[in-house]
Amino acid sequence: MIAILLSIAPIFLLIVLGHGLRRGGIPSVEFWNLNDKLVYWVLFPSLLFYKTSTIELSGELVGDYAVVILGGFGGAVAFALLSTAVFRLPGPTATSVLQGAGRHNTFIALAAAERLYGGEGLAMAALATALLIPVTNITVVSLMVTMLRGRAAGGLGLATAIARDLARNPLLISVLGGVAVNLSGVGLIPVLHDVTAILGQAALPVVLLCVGANIRVREMTASVGPALLSTVGKMVVFPAVLVGLAVWTGLSPMAVTVAGLFGAVPTAASGYTLARAMGGDAPLMATIITVQTALAFVTLPLTVWLLGSLLG
Repeated sequence: MIAILLSIAPIFLLIVLGHGLRRGGIPSVEFWNLNDKLVYWVLFPSLLFYKTSTIELSGELVGDYAVVILGGFGGAVAFALLSTAVFRLPGPTATSVLQGAGRHNTFIALAAAERLYGGEGLAMAALATALLIPVTNITVVSLMVTMLRGRAAGGLGLATAIARDLARNPLLISVLGGVAVNLSGVGLIPVLHDVTAILGQAALPVVLLCVGANIRVREMTASVGPALLSTVGKMVVFPAVLVGLAVWTGLSPMAVTVAGLFGAVPTAASGYTLARAMGGDAPLMATIITVQTALAFVTLPLTVWLLGSLLG
Protein backbone atom coordinates (compact mmCIF):
# COMPACT_ATOMS: atom_id res chain seq x y z
CA MET A 1 0.00 0.00 0.00
CA ILE A 2 2.84 2.41 0.83
CA ALA A 3 4.52 1.69 -2.51
CA ILE A 4 1.25 2.43 -4.31
CA LEU A 5 0.79 5.68 -2.40
CA LEU A 6 4.34 6.77 -3.21
CA SER A 7 3.79 6.00 -6.90
CA ILE A 8 0.56 7.98 -7.13
CA ALA A 9 1.48 10.80 -4.70
CA PRO A 10 3.11 13.02 -7.38
CA ILE A 11 -0.20 13.11 -9.27
CA PHE A 12 -2.08 14.55 -6.32
CA LEU A 13 0.79 16.85 -5.38
CA LEU A 14 0.56 18.42 -8.83
CA ILE A 15 -3.21 18.84 -8.37
CA VAL A 16 -2.71 20.50 -4.99
CA LEU A 17 0.07 22.67 -6.45
CA GLY A 18 -2.21 23.81 -9.27
CA HIS A 19 -4.94 24.75 -6.78
CA GLY A 20 -2.47 26.64 -4.61
CA LEU A 21 -0.97 28.51 -7.55
CA ARG A 22 -4.35 29.68 -8.79
CA ARG A 23 -5.47 30.78 -5.33
CA GLY A 24 -2.23 32.70 -4.96
CA GLY A 25 -2.67 34.35 -8.35
CA ILE A 26 0.55 32.79 -9.68
CA PRO A 27 1.23 33.72 -12.38
CA SER A 28 -2.34 35.12 -12.76
CA VAL A 29 -5.98 34.01 -12.89
CA GLU A 30 -6.03 34.93 -16.59
CA PHE A 31 -3.11 32.55 -17.18
CA TRP A 32 -5.09 29.59 -15.79
CA ASN A 33 -8.17 30.48 -17.82
CA LEU A 34 -6.07 30.56 -20.99
CA ASN A 35 -4.17 27.44 -19.95
CA ASP A 36 -7.44 25.52 -19.78
CA LYS A 37 -8.03 26.36 -23.41
CA LEU A 38 -4.45 25.37 -24.35
CA VAL A 39 -4.92 21.99 -22.69
CA TYR A 40 -8.39 21.40 -24.15
CA TRP A 41 -7.65 22.48 -27.70
CA VAL A 42 -3.94 21.61 -28.17
CA LEU A 43 -2.08 19.55 -25.56
CA PHE A 44 -4.55 16.82 -24.68
CA PRO A 45 -5.81 16.30 -28.27
CA SER A 46 -2.15 15.93 -29.34
CA LEU A 47 -1.55 13.26 -26.70
CA LEU A 48 -4.70 11.37 -27.66
CA PHE A 49 -3.96 11.53 -31.38
CA TYR A 50 -0.39 10.30 -30.94
CA LYS A 51 -1.33 7.43 -28.63
CA THR A 52 -4.40 6.22 -30.54
CA SER A 53 -2.58 6.40 -33.87
CA THR A 54 0.43 4.38 -32.64
CA ILE A 55 -0.94 1.77 -30.19
CA GLU A 56 -1.50 -1.79 -31.36
CA LEU A 57 -5.22 -2.32 -31.94
CA SER A 58 -5.51 -6.07 -31.40
CA GLY A 59 -9.02 -7.26 -32.25
CA GLU A 60 -9.32 -9.59 -29.24
CA LEU A 61 -7.97 -7.06 -26.74
CA VAL A 62 -10.06 -4.21 -28.13
CA GLY A 63 -13.19 -6.37 -28.04
CA ASP A 64 -12.71 -7.45 -24.41
CA TYR A 65 -11.68 -3.99 -23.31
CA ALA A 66 -14.68 -2.44 -25.05
CA VAL A 67 -17.01 -4.74 -23.13
CA VAL A 68 -15.32 -3.86 -19.84
CA ILE A 69 -14.90 -0.10 -20.26
CA LEU A 70 -18.20 0.61 -21.98
CA GLY A 71 -20.03 -1.75 -19.62
CA GLY A 72 -18.87 0.28 -16.62
CA PHE A 73 -19.85 3.52 -18.34
CA GLY A 74 -23.24 2.13 -19.32
CA GLY A 75 -23.95 0.99 -15.76
CA ALA A 76 -23.12 4.45 -14.38
CA VAL A 77 -25.27 6.24 -16.98
CA ALA A 78 -28.20 3.88 -16.34
CA PHE A 79 -27.90 4.52 -12.59
CA ALA A 80 -27.85 8.30 -13.15
CA LEU A 81 -30.90 8.27 -15.43
CA LEU A 82 -32.86 5.97 -13.13
CA SER A 83 -32.02 7.84 -9.93
CA THR A 84 -32.80 11.28 -11.39
CA ALA A 85 -36.13 9.96 -12.68
CA VAL A 86 -37.02 8.38 -9.32
CA PHE A 87 -36.27 11.61 -7.43
CA ARG A 88 -37.79 13.75 -10.21
CA LEU A 89 -34.83 16.09 -10.47
CA PRO A 90 -35.15 19.04 -12.88
CA GLY A 91 -33.31 18.91 -16.20
CA PRO A 92 -30.28 21.08 -15.31
CA THR A 93 -29.73 19.18 -12.04
CA ALA A 94 -30.17 15.82 -13.77
CA THR A 95 -27.55 16.69 -16.39
CA SER A 96 -24.97 17.41 -13.70
CA VAL A 97 -25.76 14.12 -11.96
CA LEU A 98 -25.36 12.40 -15.33
CA GLN A 99 -21.98 14.04 -15.98
CA GLY A 100 -20.80 13.32 -12.45
CA ALA A 101 -21.67 9.63 -12.70
CA GLY A 102 -20.75 8.84 -16.29
CA ARG A 103 -17.75 10.98 -17.18
CA HIS A 104 -14.20 10.38 -15.96
CA ASN A 105 -11.03 12.40 -15.50
CA THR A 106 -8.93 10.89 -18.26
CA PHE A 107 -5.93 12.97 -17.27
CA ILE A 108 -5.62 11.43 -13.81
CA ALA A 109 -6.23 7.91 -15.14
CA LEU A 110 -3.50 8.27 -17.78
CA ALA A 111 -1.04 9.74 -15.29
CA ALA A 112 -1.74 6.99 -12.73
CA ALA A 113 -1.37 4.24 -15.36
CA GLU A 114 1.99 5.65 -16.45
CA ARG A 115 3.21 5.96 -12.85
CA LEU A 116 2.24 2.36 -12.07
CA TYR A 117 3.16 0.55 -15.30
CA GLY A 118 5.25 2.92 -17.39
CA GLY A 119 4.79 3.16 -21.15
CA GLU A 120 2.85 -0.10 -21.38
CA GLY A 121 0.35 1.08 -18.81
CA LEU A 122 0.01 4.44 -20.54
CA ALA A 123 -0.69 2.70 -23.86
CA MET A 124 -3.34 0.52 -22.21
CA ALA A 125 -4.95 3.59 -20.64
CA ALA A 126 -4.85 5.35 -24.03
CA LEU A 127 -6.74 2.40 -25.52
CA ALA A 128 -9.39 2.72 -22.81
CA THR A 129 -9.55 6.45 -23.52
CA ALA A 130 -9.97 5.84 -27.25
CA LEU A 131 -12.90 3.54 -26.50
CA LEU A 132 -14.49 5.83 -23.92
CA ILE A 133 -14.18 9.32 -25.35
CA PRO A 134 -16.34 8.90 -28.49
CA VAL A 135 -19.06 6.97 -26.67
CA THR A 136 -18.96 9.21 -23.59
CA ASN A 137 -19.18 12.45 -25.55
CA ILE A 138 -21.87 11.25 -27.94
CA THR A 139 -23.96 9.77 -25.12
CA VAL A 140 -23.57 12.57 -22.56
CA VAL A 141 -23.96 15.45 -25.01
CA SER A 142 -26.99 13.81 -26.66
CA LEU A 143 -28.69 13.17 -23.31
CA MET A 144 -27.87 16.66 -22.03
CA VAL A 145 -29.32 18.30 -25.13
CA THR A 146 -32.42 16.13 -24.81
CA MET A 147 -32.86 16.94 -21.10
CA LEU A 148 -32.27 20.67 -21.54
CA ARG A 149 -33.74 21.41 -24.97
CA GLY A 150 -35.88 18.40 -25.82
CA ARG A 151 -39.18 20.12 -25.28
CA ALA A 152 -38.19 23.34 -26.99
CA ALA A 153 -36.56 21.81 -30.08
CA GLY A 154 -38.20 19.56 -32.59
CA GLY A 155 -36.66 16.36 -33.88
CA LEU A 156 -34.54 18.06 -36.56
CA GLY A 157 -33.59 20.95 -34.25
CA LEU A 158 -32.53 18.52 -31.53
CA ALA A 159 -30.43 16.46 -33.94
CA THR A 160 -28.78 19.64 -35.24
CA ALA A 161 -27.93 20.82 -31.72
CA ILE A 162 -26.41 17.43 -30.84
CA ALA A 163 -24.38 17.30 -34.08
CA ARG A 164 -23.09 20.86 -33.57
CA ASP A 165 -21.88 20.17 -30.03
CA LEU A 166 -20.17 16.93 -31.09
CA ALA A 167 -18.54 18.34 -34.22
CA ARG A 168 -16.58 20.94 -32.26
CA ASN A 169 -15.28 18.59 -29.55
CA PRO A 170 -11.46 18.46 -30.00
CA LEU A 171 -11.04 15.29 -27.91
CA LEU A 172 -13.52 13.37 -30.01
CA ILE A 173 -11.95 14.65 -33.23
CA SER A 174 -8.41 13.73 -32.11
CA VAL A 175 -9.40 10.18 -31.12
CA LEU A 176 -11.31 9.55 -34.35
CA GLY A 177 -8.38 10.96 -36.34
CA GLY A 178 -5.85 8.83 -34.47
CA VAL A 179 -7.86 5.63 -34.92
CA ALA A 180 -8.32 6.41 -38.63
CA VAL A 181 -4.55 6.85 -39.11
CA ASN A 182 -3.89 3.68 -37.10
CA LEU A 183 -6.29 1.56 -39.14
CA SER A 184 -5.03 3.00 -42.43
CA GLY A 185 -1.60 1.44 -41.85
CA VAL A 186 0.33 4.49 -43.05
CA GLY A 187 2.56 4.42 -39.96
CA LEU A 188 4.21 7.50 -38.50
CA ILE A 189 3.55 10.68 -40.47
CA PRO A 190 6.66 12.90 -40.58
CA VAL A 191 6.36 16.20 -38.72
CA LEU A 192 2.76 15.52 -37.59
CA HIS A 193 3.71 12.69 -35.24
CA ASP A 194 6.87 14.49 -34.16
CA VAL A 195 4.91 17.59 -33.15
CA THR A 196 2.08 15.69 -31.42
CA ALA A 197 4.63 13.58 -29.52
CA ILE A 198 6.35 16.69 -28.15
CA LEU A 199 3.05 18.37 -27.24
CA GLY A 200 1.76 15.13 -25.73
CA GLN A 201 4.73 14.95 -23.35
CA ALA A 202 3.71 18.32 -21.93
CA ALA A 203 0.06 17.38 -21.62
CA LEU A 204 -0.11 15.33 -18.41
CA PRO A 205 1.84 17.60 -16.00
CA VAL A 206 0.13 20.74 -17.30
CA VAL A 207 -3.27 19.07 -17.23
CA LEU A 208 -2.87 17.96 -13.62
CA LEU A 209 -1.99 21.51 -12.60
CA CYS A 210 -5.12 22.69 -14.40
CA VAL A 211 -7.26 20.07 -12.63
CA GLY A 212 -6.16 21.55 -9.33
CA ALA A 213 -6.60 25.10 -10.55
CA ASN A 214 -10.21 24.35 -11.52
CA ILE A 215 -11.26 23.06 -8.09
CA ARG A 216 -13.74 25.61 -6.77
CA VAL A 217 -14.21 25.03 -3.05
CA ARG A 218 -16.15 28.26 -2.53
CA GLU A 219 -18.84 27.19 -4.99
CA MET A 220 -19.82 24.15 -2.93
CA THR A 221 -23.33 25.47 -2.28
CA ALA A 222 -25.35 22.85 -4.16
CA SER A 223 -27.60 20.36 -2.41
CA VAL A 224 -26.07 17.21 -0.97
CA GLY A 225 -28.54 14.75 -2.52
CA PRO A 226 -27.69 15.15 -6.23
CA ALA A 227 -23.95 15.32 -5.45
CA LEU A 228 -24.24 12.07 -3.50
CA LEU A 229 -26.15 10.37 -6.31
CA SER A 230 -23.49 11.25 -8.87
CA THR A 231 -20.69 10.14 -6.55
CA VAL A 232 -22.32 6.75 -5.93
CA GLY A 233 -22.76 6.31 -9.68
CA LYS A 234 -19.15 7.24 -10.45
CA MET A 235 -17.25 5.70 -7.54
CA VAL A 236 -19.42 2.67 -6.71
CA VAL A 237 -21.51 1.58 -9.71
CA PHE A 238 -18.96 2.44 -12.42
CA PRO A 239 -15.99 0.57 -10.87
CA ALA A 240 -18.11 -2.35 -9.60
CA VAL A 241 -19.53 -3.12 -13.05
CA LEU A 242 -16.19 -2.43 -14.74
CA VAL A 243 -14.07 -4.67 -12.51
CA GLY A 244 -16.69 -7.43 -12.54
CA LEU A 245 -16.65 -7.50 -16.33
CA ALA A 246 -12.84 -7.29 -16.42
CA VAL A 247 -12.49 -10.39 -14.23
CA TRP A 248 -15.22 -12.20 -16.19
CA THR A 249 -13.52 -11.56 -19.55
CA GLY A 250 -10.20 -12.83 -18.19
CA LEU A 251 -8.10 -9.71 -18.84
CA SER A 252 -4.52 -9.63 -17.58
CA PRO A 253 -3.93 -8.20 -14.06
CA MET A 254 -2.39 -5.05 -15.51
CA ALA A 255 -5.32 -4.55 -17.89
CA VAL A 256 -7.82 -5.06 -15.04
CA THR A 257 -5.98 -2.56 -12.84
CA VAL A 258 -5.75 0.06 -15.59
CA ALA A 259 -9.46 -0.41 -16.30
CA GLY A 260 -10.13 -0.04 -12.57
CA LEU A 261 -8.38 3.33 -12.59
CA PHE A 262 -11.12 4.75 -14.80
CA GLY A 263 -13.65 3.78 -12.14
CA ALA A 264 -11.59 5.16 -9.26
CA VAL A 265 -10.82 8.60 -10.73
CA PRO A 266 -13.22 11.53 -10.29
CA THR A 267 -15.50 12.89 -12.97
CA ALA A 268 -14.06 15.13 -15.69
CA ALA A 269 -13.10 18.64 -14.61
CA SER A 270 -14.34 19.91 -17.99
CA GLY A 271 -17.86 19.00 -16.87
CA TYR A 272 -18.11 22.42 -15.21
CA THR A 273 -17.37 24.18 -18.51
CA LEU A 274 -19.82 21.96 -20.37
CA ALA A 275 -22.55 22.61 -17.78
CA ARG A 276 -22.08 26.37 -18.14
CA ALA A 277 -21.99 26.22 -21.94
CA MET A 278 -25.10 24.06 -22.32
CA GLY A 279 -27.26 25.51 -19.55
CA GLY A 280 -26.80 22.81 -16.92
CA ASP A 281 -26.42 23.29 -13.17
CA ALA A 282 -22.85 24.65 -13.04
CA PRO A 283 -22.68 25.22 -9.24
CA LEU A 284 -23.77 21.62 -8.64
CA MET A 285 -21.19 20.44 -11.18
CA ALA A 286 -18.48 22.38 -9.32
CA THR A 287 -19.53 20.69 -6.08
CA ILE A 288 -19.48 17.22 -7.68
CA ILE A 289 -16.01 17.76 -9.19
CA THR A 290 -14.57 19.06 -5.93
CA VAL A 291 -16.06 16.29 -3.78
CA GLN A 292 -15.03 13.51 -6.14
CA THR A 293 -11.51 14.88 -6.61
CA ALA A 294 -11.07 14.97 -2.82
CA LEU A 295 -12.39 11.41 -2.51
CA ALA A 296 -10.01 10.23 -5.25
CA PHE A 297 -7.09 10.88 -2.92
CA VAL A 298 -8.42 7.81 -1.08
CA THR A 299 -10.27 5.80 -3.74
CA LEU A 300 -7.44 5.70 -6.28
CA PRO A 301 -4.71 4.07 -4.14
CA LEU A 302 -7.34 1.94 -2.36
CA THR A 303 -8.64 0.60 -5.69
CA VAL A 304 -5.13 -0.26 -6.89
CA TRP A 305 -4.37 -2.02 -3.59
CA LEU A 306 -7.67 -3.97 -3.57
CA LEU A 307 -7.22 -5.07 -7.18
CA GLY A 308 -3.63 -6.11 -6.46
CA SER A 309 -4.83 -8.22 -3.53
CA LEU A 310 -7.71 -9.71 -5.54
CA LEU A 311 -5.63 -10.54 -8.59
CA GLY A 312 -2.57 -11.71 -6.64
